Amino acid sequence: MRIATITNWAYSATVCLTIASGIVMLMASNADNTERQAVEQRQTFDQLTDEVEADAWSLSDLARLYVVAKDPEVLKSYRLKETSLNKIEFRLSKLKDNGASGEELALLHEGLQIVDALQDEQKVAFDSVERGDDKEAIALLYGKIYEQELDRAQERIDHFRQMLDTRARGAIVDATKASRTLRTLSEVMVGLTALLFLFVLGFILKRRVLQPVVRLSDVVHRLASQDYAVETPNFNQIDEIGDMAQAIRIFRENGLARQQLERERDANWAIRELLARMTQRLQGCESFADVINVAELFAPNIAPGVAGRLYILDREPWQMRCVAQWLSPQGSSEPFHPDECWAVRRGQSHPPVQGEPDIICYHLPDSCQEHTLCIPLIAQGEAIGLLSFQNINDDITYSRGYLELMAEALGLALANQRLRDALLEKALYDPLTGLRNRHHLEDIMGTQMSQAIRNKKPISCLMIDIDHFKGINDRFGHEVGDGVIKSVASIIQRVVRDGGMAFRYGGEEFLVLLPNMDEEAANRCATVIFNGVREMPLRFGGVDVGHVDVSIGVASFPEHVQSDNLLRAADVALYRAKELGRSRIVNFGMLEAG
Repeated sequence: MRIATITNWAYSATVCLTIASGIVMLMASNADNTERQAVEQRQTFDQLTDEVEADAWSLSDLARLYVVAKDPEVLKSYRLKETSLNKIEFRLSKLKDNGASGEELALLHEGLQIVDALQDEQKVAFDSVERGDDKEAIALLYGKIYEQELDRAQERIDHFRQMLDTRARGAIVDATKASRTLRTLSEVMVGLTALLFLFVLGFILKRRVLQPVVRLSDVVHRLASQDYAVETPNFNQIDEIGDMAQAIRIFRENGLARQQLERERDANWAIRELLARMTQRLQGCESFADVINVAELFAPNIAPGVAGRLYILDREPWQMRCVAQWLSPQGSSEPFHPDECWAVRRGQSHPPVQGEPDIICYHLPDSCQEHTLCIPLIAQGEAIGLLSFQNINDDITYSRGYLELMAEALGLALANQRLRDALLEKALYDPLTGLRNRHHLEDIMGTQMSQAIRNKKPISCLMIDIDHFKGINDRFGHEVGDGVIKSVASIIQRVVRDGGMAFRYGGEEFLVLLPNMDEEAANRCATVIFNGVREMPLRFGGVDVGHVDVSIGVASFPEHVQSDNLLRAADVALYRAKELGRSRIVNFGMLEAG
């Protein structure tokens, strides 16, 4: 606002104050009128009630005098006084609603009713005199009841005057107070009118010239030192100072934009370093758990504030299973079918362009579908997992490429881990039966024996051989022989699943390690396996093989052997079982006893 405009506003304010001061003076005068009206009303009511009171007593005295003396002049005076009293009552009836309260009017009305009732009594006494019944007239006007009614009328009128006096005094006090207040306000307004010009002069020189110049000078000094965090003063007035403030504001905004670009550049470098470090850590992972830990650690730092989940594609059953999540993403982490995610369907990030209308992935909750990003983990041309991000907004759109790089690194790490696990499984597990193979036995045997010695717990070993297996192969063929081996392996695996470990030792031989089982428990386990194999029906491709038997050798530590020859003792027991005719269980302890 220009200085000329301020001056015009000050002139307008002066005029308004002057008018307001005049209005307040009129209001003060009106308060004085109210005070005068209250005094006049009080005087009017006092005068009329005094006349009513005096006339009531005069009528009573004239009536009593007439019933005693029967003087016609007295009756004539009574009639004149009665007419005067009626006129006064009529005047009171016209004045009774002139500011009087309901309680005051009730007292006045009751007093006038009593006076009217006394007049009726007086007329009854006059009728008695005309009938010649002087005693009744005298008893009526000089009786106790008549005196009480006369006193009651006096009391009602006096009470009315007291209440009138109280109200009149209150009205006078209120009117006086209002008048003083309004006069004081009027004087204050007059003083404000006088001070306004001094205020305008000080405002123009100090507030509109000196202070803005000082503030702008401080801002310019801080901007010159590249302190763009300083807040520029908001001078929107259309004058020279406003033009300077606008120029400084534009300069600051340009500086802030340059700083933002520098911060984004630094953030990009930091994210690139994190991606490089994550890639290095993924290369050193030796299990799926390692990959998941790396993802949970680096993902929140590569995209701060972005919640997400990591899914792995399971083939049996065919589903996406959540294995990691960070920053509390919305919705359920339950598995879902891969077709519910458009990113997995398309083999590309979805949606391709953030913020534009597109098909929403069905596995996401409705509350966050507009701010999500799904990136498939691709390896060798097929999806093996999924990264699902939430809270994607315009501020982190620039980092979308980094999220895709992170998905690429995780996909490669998961694919390598799957390949590693597949190779490890082929190296350690028998492909026909799914049992651990002999190479796996050496490491596990050393570990289990060490734990048994350290914890002073028993451990047992079963050596199992399918009886007459060569005859089965020669008679029915190798395919049926493989089926027999798989069937026997399934029986062994089912029996020892919760309490031991089963191995395919070679050909038709199997080995079972039973940690924490002594000789008696091992014999029970061997018996269950022996009976399970014998009772198992064997039929392959329409060929009825019948039933097969197994020979089992049992050895236990520390009952039978030392730690370094448990397998040998079980093998000796198995050999003895074959010598005795096969299809039996032989315990190494039986050999020692023999």
